[in-house]
Amino acid sequence: MPEVPAMPEVPPSSEVPLPEVPSTSEVPSTSEVPSTSEVPSASEVPAARRPSGELEAQVLAALWAADRPLTPQDVQLALGGELARTTIATILARLHDKGTVERTRAGRAYAYTPTVRDPAGLAARRMRTELDREQDRSTVLARFVSDLSDDDERLLRELLGEGPQNHQDPQGGQAPAGDQGPQGGQAPAGDQGPQGSQAPASGQDPAGGAR
Repeated sequence: MPEVPAMPEVPPSSEVPLPEVPSTSEVPSTSEVPSTSEVPSASEVPAARRPSGELEAQVLAALWAADRPLTPQDVQLALGGELARTTIATILARLHDKGTVERTRAGRAYAYTPTVRDPAGLAARRMRTELDREQDRSTVLARFVSDLSDDDERLLRELLGEGPQNHQDPQGGQAPAGDQGPQGGQAPAGDQGPQGSQAPASGQDPAGGAR
């Protein structure tokens, strides 16, 4: 009869290796979890994650603080290298499309100058832009005025020349009430000579003697 192959030996259950379970000492404690102080601040957040309005405000602040046109590299230096130059160039191009800045050639790059002088001018520009988008301007203005406070409405009337300052000239003085001469004096009442003296009466020669 053919020989039957022997069965392989199976080790007893006590010799079967079990997987190692980490002990509690190897579990990270709460002290090893990053604290809130390690969370990056707003200045450390990448520019791509920050609102575009915030980035535009930073760039405009640098342009307002300068007394000359600035290139993207100049703006980057003014901001302390916080933003990449390509990011600044993109923001400046966007502001140029909005009409907030104007640009001139400066070598291979552009130099930018703001067309508004301060944040108040920027807010006024945005208000006008929103108004230009509407076809029914009169209704928009009516709604805007109706929502103004009493103080704002009074100020608006003064700015439009309907308030107490309506009768003053740009220098703050009263507007002229009647006709005056070129230097502010009264216009001549009668005929006068070239030097302002009275013309000779009839019957006298130019020297003042009687004919």
